[in-house]
Amino acid sequence: MKNRLRGTARTWLPGLALLACSAAAMGNTLNQNVSWTVDRSGTSTKYRVVAYGDSIYAGYNGSISNAARYAAPTVESEYLAALWNADIENIRRAKSGAVASDVYQNKIVAERSYMQAASTRVVTFEMCGNDGLQARSAFKSQSGTCNYSGLDAAVAACKTSVAASMDYINANAHPNTRLKVISNLYYPGYNADNVQSSCRDASTGATVNLRDRFLPAIARMNYWMCEYARQKNFKCADSFAQYMGADYDSNGDGQVDSDALRYVAGETEASYVNRITGTLRPTLRDANTHFVTASSSFDYIQSDDVHPTFTGGTVSAGLFGGSTGTGAARYTSFANGRSPIWDRFGHERMGWALSTYSPPTPF
Repeated sequence: MKNRLRGTARTWLPGLALLACSAAAMGNTLNQNVSWTVDRSGTSTKYRVVAYGDSIYAGYNGSISNAARYAAPTVESEYLAALWNADIENIRRAKSGAVASDVYQNKIVAERSYMQAASTRVVTFEMCGNDGLQARSAFKSQSGTCNYSGLDAAVAACKTSVAASMDYINANAHPNTRLKVISNLYYPGYNADNVQSSCRDASTGATVNLRDRFLPAIARMNYWMCEYARQKNFKCADSFAQYMGADYDSNGDGQVDSDALRYVAGETEASYVNRITGTLRPTLRDANTHFVTASSSFDYIQSDDVHPTFTGGTVSAGLFGGSTGTGAARYTSFANGRSPIWDRFGHERMGWALSTYSPPTPF
């Protein structure tokens, strides 16, 4: 039973937000800022969740003027509203198309005031997707002898900005902050990349499989996101495991695939990369077909083969400025800590993963 939960088809875009209609005029980035308050009945107490990132946290949906209302950080805010019996103001300061250094400098640093408010209880961020996508695009366009340095440079740039971002948030988030959490990278286009390169390896003279080259680079990025989180008092929501592994044990190793793929605190980079690219690689699946059982799947990726699927409508965000809004929670309680649609859409899954680290109280 294949459930195609895409919504309206979107124009294909080659990156996390390379704006097809106005790239020459605006460059390849777009601020998509949203403030949305989950209004819980019977309380006027309000706490804040601040989310920094690129088009993922922006809730990008192919539009230059609007974005998903319930992107992952806002989904997380619904869980918090129920857990704390409070209103949750979710502020998303995001820049679609931004590489990690741009998110760090022009969102986290330049817009630090949002996390310095006394009402702040959660600060979360994601980055590095565009570093990877740009390196992938450049590699795909190569001819002649393959040059792998672009992939290595993307990994290095990601590591630098992730570490700097965590250090800056640690130094600048309000002392009332209870949770700091990063979301790592899923692999968009996992099936599409299972093709040979146009360039040839210098040692073998043969073309190389694109996915064989890109997967280790993503694994290294993800390892350091989670490892730096461990070192720097952050939590790591492992979106790679949540998106790329099924919710059942497909290989008979006694573990649900999406659990087995998760980063293990304290493991080495070599161990993690070997698990992802070797031992558990047969369990990886393109997130366009995320299996929740052996016979039922949902589509976590929009028609651009990059951005997460979502539900719950859109809000203004982008070319004509951001927006501020308020609305009642879609769900007022969560059986077993999960909404009825927690595993149906990409943003719902990522928001749930973030929520699993929620402190039991805001104090």
